[in-house]
Amino acid sequence: MTVPYLTGNYAPVTEELTTYELPCTGTIPEELTGWYLRNGPNPHAAASAHWFLGDGMVHGVRLEGGRAVSYRNRWVRTSTFTDGARVRDGHGHRDLAAGVANTHVIRHAGRTLALVESSYPYELTCDLDTLGPHDFDGKLRTAMTAHPKTCPTTGELHFFGYDVVAPYLTYHRADAAGALEVSREVDVPAATMHHDFALTSGHVVFMDLPVLFDLDTAMTGAGMPFRWNDEYQARLGVLRRDDPHGTIRWFSIDPCYVFHTLNAYDEPGRIVLHVMRYPSMWRSDSHDFEQATLWRWVIDLNTGAVHEEQVDDRVAEFPRIDDRLAGLDSRFGYATVSGPSGALIRYDLHSGSSASHEFGPGRVPAEASFAAADENPGGDGYLMTYVYDAEDDRSDLVVLDAGDPAAPPLASIHLPSRVPYGFHGNWLADH
Repeated sequence: MTVPYLTGNYAPVTEELTTYELPCTGTIPEELTGWYLRNGPNPHAAASAHWFLGDGMVHGVRLEGGRAVSYRNRWVRTSTFTDGARVRDGHGHRDLAAGVANTHVIRHAGRTLALVESSYPYELTCDLDTLGPHDFDGKLRTAMTAHPKTCPTTGELHFFGYDVVAPYLTYHRADAAGALEVSREVDVPAATMHHDFALTSGHVVFMDLPVLFDLDTAMTGAGMPFRWNDEYQARLGVLRRDDPHGTIRWFSIDPCYVFHTLNAYDEPGRIVLHVMRYPSMWRSDSHDFEQATLWRWVIDLNTGAVHEEQVDDRVAEFPRIDDRLAGLDSRFGYATVSGPSGALIRYDLHSGSSASHEFGPGRVPAEASFAAADENPGGDGYLMTYVYDAEDDRSDLVVLDAGDPAAPPLASIHLPSRVPYGFHGNWLADH
């Protein structure tokens, strides 16, 4: 039986490589000095029960002064990778170090962390070697989302952990130096799958949506142990950042699911969110996905109503912004269109217009990260993404001008190996 998520460019690569002085078509902007890192599932046994469950592998390209200095790909050596999967530690407690660390890779307080929402993060070196699990000096007692948010004003890291037993959801905040300062339970009535959330300058917004833990599926081991539930509510929970232990207000919305938020920001008496919205998710099988499109939600803090509107009818995912505007009113947002002919879309969220870069038949982009070209948030910058070429069965790191995404690539850096389809990453500049 052919397993779609283990074939083609979903199939894992089998070697860890280190290659220097990569060939390039075009010109790499000289101000780009740092690492482009992206995480994704790459099962070392060449088998997993679901695409989401393969062992994490980080693919990294080092840029310096207009040169592509090196490429590395390394498995994240979690305890699951080295010792095999386990649920309990030696004391009978849930083993929060056991996970695949396959979803995201970020930097905070000088640490590079590989993330998955079911366990602790794992710290990596600059060369992508694994240092071990990171539990914030023993203060973190839950798993950590793969989608934390860094406040560009305070440097704080906001995140959450969810579980299949109560307490089902816990909100956390670490300061700019990496010290965990806040941990508080969020009252949700069931074990819902919380993949992402939203942050503004004044609020944290949780999404309590009708995809619930399903024990029967978990017992069979057939894919992800979550299913859509028509009886469960769909709502947004708003917490004031200046009162992190205070009351959370809940606002009802139409049933849907959201893996990823684009951004959110405050207006007088309102919160505006942009999300990639699915009408439903995993009604019968966690291998089947519906199609996500960009939506705008406006929470009226005075009336308690939420205005919901679809912004675009194109199917897209992996939304990103210039992260220096996280929680603020970012004019531009970016999303990826996959399929036989892939594209990157730049949305002008102020005017409602858009522009896109079409990669052509058989060329499929991954999530695009924003790399700043100057000190001005929302200013000039670049989009960086791995692009798979089906005809040649290889991948490039492609650099686009974020201000003119329809233009030809500034640079296409040719990699020594294909990069399998994966999830999230970041441009980590040296300064």
